Amino acid sequence: MRKIVLTALSFMLLLSLALTGCATPTPQVVVQTVEVEKEVIKTQEVQVIVEATPAPSAEAYPRNETLYTTGVQWGPPSNWNPWNGGGYSIGTLGLIYETLFIYDPLADTFSPWLAESGEWIDDTTWQVKLRDGITWTDGKPLTADDVKFTIELADPNGAYKAGLAFQNMWKSLHSIEKVDDLTLVFNFKDNPPYQEVGFYFMYQVPIVPKHLWEGRTAEDITGGANENPVGSGMYMAELMDQDRAVLVRNDNWWGTKVFGKSPAPKYIVDIVVPSNNVGLGLVLQGGIDLDNNFLPGVASLVKGGYGIKTYYPDAPYMIPANTVQLIFNLQKAPMNDINFRKAMAYAINVDDIVQNDYAGLVKAADPTSLMPSWEKYIDQDLVKELGWTYDPEKAKQILADGGYKDVDGDKFLEAPDGSKIDLKITCPSGWTDWMAAIQIISRNAEAIGLKVTPEYPDYGGWLDSLLKGTLDMSIRNEAQLSSTVYSYYMWIFQHPLETIETAQWGNYGRYDNQEAFDLVDQLDQVKVGDDEGIKAITSKLQRITLTDLPTIPLWYNGLWAQTSTKVWTGWPSAAEGDNHYLHATWRGYWNMTAGLMLLDLKLAENP
Repeated sequence: MRKIVLTALSFMLLLSLALTGCATPTPQVVVQTVEVEKEVIKTQEVQVIVEATPAPSAEAYPRNETLYTTGVQWGPPSNWNPWNGGGYSIGTLGLIYETLFIYDPLADTFSPWLAESGEWIDDTTWQVKLRDGITWTDGKPLTADDVKFTIELADPNGAYKAGLAFQNMWKSLHSIEKVDDLTLVFNFKDNPPYQEVGFYFMYQVPIVPKHLWEGRTAEDITGGANENPVGSGMYMAELMDQDRAVLVRNDNWWGTKVFGKSPAPKYIVDIVVPSNNVGLGLVLQGGIDLDNNFLPGVASLVKGGYGIKTYYPDAPYMIPANTVQLIFNLQKAPMNDINFRKAMAYAINVDDIVQNDYAGLVKAADPTSLMPSWEKYIDQDLVKELGWTYDPEKAKQILADGGYKDVDGDKFLEAPDGSKIDLKITCPSGWTDWMAAIQIISRNAEAIGLKVTPEYPDYGGWLDSLLKGTLDMSIRNEAQLSSTVYSYYMWIFQHPLETIETAQWGNYGRYDNQEAFDLVDQLDQVKVGDDEGIKAITSKLQRITLTDLPTIPLWYNGLWAQTSTKVWTGWPSAAEGDNHYLHATWRGYWNMTAGLMLLDLKLAENP
């Protein structure tokens, strides 16, 4: 057995993963045994001893006023730009820049936020009324002019041409009319994008101040750092450093009067951790209050007397949050070959990942990839006809029928044109659950004769390879819980392709299928609540995904959320009497009730 000891940080935390056997819940060394592979693909048992970073300094931020979090940032924070969808720092959307409404996916309800109301006046006219008295943190009023300007940033024929994610709405949006300082009317053409209005305009578009954003270039709008953000939200940017981003409470926030209370923590300090295990150590010692990473040994942590809580007290412990997908670069061979992709679908043993990587905390995804909350839209007949299960022998046959064969006798297949296949599958370094998962996928690929090597770049390099389309294969779980199944198909089939040379959100493999793109646009025009109309279109989209496999759904990822009660209490949970908000710092969650969580937190009796 080969032992790898990861050292060099400041002090040791000793903890066996079998925490239930510990007599006293005191911090110890984190020891994890994992299966890895050498180049010869022989598995070895490796013992990993992880040191934790020091607890955040109590001198800079009083501990009884500070919420310490981790899980959103896996590299040095670099911007407060709400249009940088995959890279902005903690709270940029939701806590600094706010949305018209917020959405609760557990209750399937919208609540007014910046808006006081929003309603369809007729089939093509949507009217929004803003709350009176809201100001930006520089003291200027937030008005209908700011909302109109924000939406018009995405107009591909407008002044900015910024290529924002919701620009497709302008195919149907005719104009935005300011009625008065607090009222706007959105005038649509014959086929309004009802689904997208419910997804983007209501709770995904961050409203920005016109007086500070007008005149910026398209490059600065989407790629600038926005170093001194001026928002309307409950927090303001305090600082950004290599290992953390810090927010400070906005004591002039409009919501204090509306809700009758302010967010409890004065400061939010989001810590960059190099691995899930380092995060585990910080949670155990009380240095992190909310950890949104996967932590090993969740059951033992919850039941071991460490003051750590999860949303559910028992398995599965976490709320299902998204579907993890295998991403192919469809611009490269052999990933652009349906036989290769189909063989990989049959080759991957997802149950191995579910049971041995996650200890049953997650479930294998449906072949359609639709999450349990969208189960009513799954075409079960199509799944029976076109779905797949783990079957390596069938995978081998698909490859053989497609012309793949071992030409040089090295036990690895060559492509139909005789070229070598030597691919990489990646995930960020330190994401221990994903690292183990892609090792399993690599072994599965080897079992059918394909050379697929796992690599673990730093988060920044990994994300860059996704956005620029330079990867071979990776896994990704970006399409989250949302108000509409449209958001998932929008992510899979993000289009038009000419606008995503550097992808911002979805379709990282550059899948090109005009039929699918047209169906997504048609889905957008189905009224919210018309389940039969939605299912008629999503069934056609499912046939495309099940036939062409632009991605391969793997498992339903949990909304990883482990909370410590050493300093703060009042965390969300499924228990009767507790609030049922989403306790997640991830991008796009502060505007899905996580902001409300901050209003309910309370200091522990002896923090």
